[in-house]
Order: sequence, then C-alpha cells, then structure tokens
Amino acid sequence: MEKIAIVTDSNSGITQKQAEQLGVFVVPMPFMINGETFYEGINLSVEEFYKKMAENADISTSQPAPGEVTGLWDNILKEYDSIVHIPMSSGLSGSCQTAAMLAQDYDGRVQVVDNQRISVTQRQSVLDAMELAGRGMNAEQIKEFLVNVKFDSSIYIMVDTLKYLKKGGRITPAAAAFGEILRIKPVLQIQGEKLDAFAKVRSVKQAKSVMIKAMKSDMEKRFGGINPDNIWLEVAHTQNEIEAEKFKEEILEEFPGFDIHIDPLSLSVSCHIGPGALAIACSKKI
Repeated sequence: MEKIAIVTDSNSGITQKQAEQLGVFVVPMPFMINGETFYEGINLSVEEFYKKMAENADISTSQPAPGEVTGLWDNILKEYDSIVHIPMSSGLSGSCQTAAMLAQDYDGRVQVVDNQRISVTQRQSVLDAMELAGRGMNAEQIKEFLVNVKFDSSIYIMVDTLKYLKKGGRITPAAAAFGEILRIKPVLQIQGEKLDAFAKVRSVKQAKSVMIKAMKSDMEKRFGGINPDNIWLEVAHTQNEIEAEKFKEEILEEFPGFDIHIDPLSLSVSCHIGPGALAIACSKKI
C-alpha cells in the first residue's frame, strides 16, 4: 500500500505538537508584524499574536516562501511515496495556488487539495484524509474525494469588534463608526471559498441565536438532517475561550448527542476580525 504523508498549514489550527501526535506535517504560516517576520507556532504563539494586536502593531498575513514548502516536501518524500497537501482555501489566500504550481514539478507525487476549508473545517479535512489513506486510497484518489465534498461544510462567525474589518478595508471607516455606535455584531459566513456578510445583530445573544438557526437550516437542507452520526460539529473563537465553552453548552441544548470540538480560529482569520469572536462550524462525515 502506498505510504502517504498528509501536509497542511497552521491555518488548520493544528499545532506542531498536535501534528507530531497525529503523524501529519504542518507548514507554519508567516506573519509580518511591524516589519518583522514571525511564524505561527514557531516563534509566534497565539498569546503573543493577540498581545501585539492589543498593542496596535501593524500585522499582515503572508504566504510561506516556495522554498520552505518544497524543502518540507523533499524531506518527506525521502520516507513517503506521496503527499496530500491541504492548504487553506484558495479564496482566502494565494498559498493554495502557489502550492499547486510547485507540485507540477513532482510528477504526481504531491497532490494539492483545494477544498476551500479553513480553521476547524480544514482540520477535519486533514483527519478525513488520514482516514481515507487508511482505507487504502492513493494520494490522487484522496484529493479527488476531498475536492468533491468541499461544499460539505459550513462556518458562521460573530465578530465582536468592527475595528479590524475597518483596518483591513473590508468595511469603510464611516460604516465602522456607525456600527460601533449601534453596537452592531456582524455575523459572517464561510460557504466555500469566501468570507461573506450573513447578518447584522445588536447583541451576542442575538448573534448566537442567528448562528444556531443558520446551522440547523444547513444541516436540514444541505447535510441530510440533524444527526451526530453524519455530521461533525465544532466551535471556534478568537481569544474567547470561556465564552466558547459557554457557547458549546448552549449549542448542545439545541443539538443533543453531538461531540463538539473547540479550537481557536486560525490567526489568518483572527488578523481580519480581531479578538472576541465566536464561531460555529460543521462538516459532513465522510
């Protein structure tokens, strides 16, 4: 049977330590902070990231250097027959297209999966790839499977502050100021490749209600019903772990029987929405 390595990036929320435990490989995503390069999980922890954000540092996301990606692949292919590489969604970063271009030089031994996932749903794709490899699929078959089910996931995110959406140019300063006065809490959605507006509410309680209702609708209309045997359910957050735990308990009241996984949202998403966010996500089981 083909010996397959699963590679992802730190946008999946999988830490270097967790990757070692799982037997997968994680490319650390680079960030430019006040002109200096940092690597998520290497010399930039989640705590350090939010500390610099609170200090109003100039933070921007970046792509891994091509040589860093191919260097990792080359080392892996000394021991493995092939690689399934699962980067963050092509709609949110150019790193996916870059990886796909680089893979052309590997004669099919590196299969880059653009299944348009991020954070907890990207993490689930990694776990799915591991299961598919265990079933005996080769790298190309795993890629094809994951691409075919790319829309079998859903994320809704409540943003606590408009400051970072304004800073990133996603909303105008005037709209941000107006929204802050009205204490608006935008709810965003990721359905496939894009991060889009979904609803505007006036409180965290309303935001949670909107997200739970939207998730119920997705399960019923897109994923074959509300069934823990068919769906993975997840909670994510940005520097908001206590509220995430509370949100989990509230979700369980509406979705009894589910085993809900909690993770921080990826720093690449956090960079654009800031701290205090809550998210609910689901992925259809393979």
